[in-house]
Amino acid sequence: MLRRCRQLKSAGWILQDLCISGATARGSHGSSGGAQLLSKPGALTHCLQQDGIRNIILNNPQKRNALSLRMLQCLQYDLLHDLENQSLRVIIISAKGSVFSSGHDLKELDSAECKEHQTRIFSDCAEVMTSIPKIPVPVIAMVNGLATAAGCQLVASCDMAVASETSRFATPGVNVGLFCSTPAVALGRSVPRKVALEMLFTGEPISAKDALLHGLLSKVVPEDMLEEETMKIAKKICSTSRSVVALGKAVFYRQMTQGVVSAYEIASEAMVDNLSLRDGKEGIEAFFHKRKPIWTHKME
Repeated sequence: MLRRCRQLKSAGWILQDLCISGATARGSHGSSGGAQLLSKPGALTHCLQQDGIRNIILNNPQKRNALSLRMLQCLQYDLLHDLENQSLRVIIISAKGSVFSSGHDLKELDSAECKEHQTRIFSDCAEVMTSIPKIPVPVIAMVNGLATAAGCQLVASCDMAVASETSRFATPGVNVGLFCSTPAVALGRSVPRKVALEMLFTGEPISAKDALLHGLLSKVVPEDMLEEETMKIAKKICSTSRSVVALGKAVFYRQMTQGVVSAYEIASEAMVDNLSLRDGKEGIEAFFHKRKPIWTHKME
């Protein structure tokens, strides 16, 4: 137990951070082979988990999949539900319709609303975005269509993003008198500063090709190959050790906030901890014996 705590500490992994606003819920711990519907009744998202892959679909195309307060709550639940289940290996976020997400629902941000309500919307949105790096499995945005404002922020907040060639990305709040300050947090950490500021100052969309060039996306593919290519990445991740990936993801985000010297100290300690993991030992032993590793996926 002491060793496990040291591993988690060195990775900067704070378990209570996974329980944002009490949203983490416990569900059935069935095998990864069977499909499992995770969505709440009446939710604005559709969530299905099968073979280690959790698919979260923003399912309000009539409202351009706006990140309303209710949509954010549904998304938060789907992201954080049953995270301790070792069968969960990857999360994919996609959307129904031609718009991935248009961002916040402006009707909810009307000046007639009290400041407390407006503050809650931005606070809940920030919690969703900041929870993604803390989730112990990779989160992939699968984008087919337009992603604007907080929708673009969601793409930038995911660990990876695969988009169709026709997708576009924008932060157009300036055109309606509401500068995209919160989307700028994630956007400014994904693309070069001058690219982010041009998007923020003009509101003009960029193409999927330019988004890939500037680092907002991991991959751009033809629309008819989007799901196939995203699933290829997800299945490759599923073939690795959950515990090794969880440790590596936590360390990556932690060291990125540090200077080079501190970053190497954090990463070096993490690699030592990685070698002490059961799956770390198994992987190296399997390599020497030229066989496939048998992962436990346990953080010990």
